[in-house]
Amino acid sequence: MRRSDEPIYWGLFGAGGVVCAMLLPALILVTGILIPLGVLDPGKMDYAHVHAFVTSWYGFIITLVVIIFPIWHAMHRIYHGLHDLGVRTTRLHHYLCYGFAFFVSAATFVLLIQMCGS
Repeated sequence: MRRSDEPIYWGLFGAGGVVCAMLLPALILVTGILIPLGVLDPGKMDYAHVHAFVTSWYGFIITLVVIIFPIWHAMHRIYHGLHDLGVRTTRLHHYLCYGFAFFVSAATFVLLIQMCGS
């Protein structure tokens, strides 16, 4: 009997759902509402402050989590949404969806590492 890789994708999907539900609204509130309204100091969002945050160890992890998990969530949703739309999914769809999520994850990781090196 062949082992399924679905539990891995469902785990990443669940993690992405938690990030989308818990962290993204807070980020939207801060960056999209509170800073433009002047409630928070807009000087804290300049390049130097954001770069210092992203290159710190906790900022690196937070940025990585905020980008990677939602993309896995979205691509898993799209893959299974194809089935709901009546599209017979094949291995090509599987590789396209999860390959794209892997590519974005790897690119994010590499870019963040490069930012930490600069």
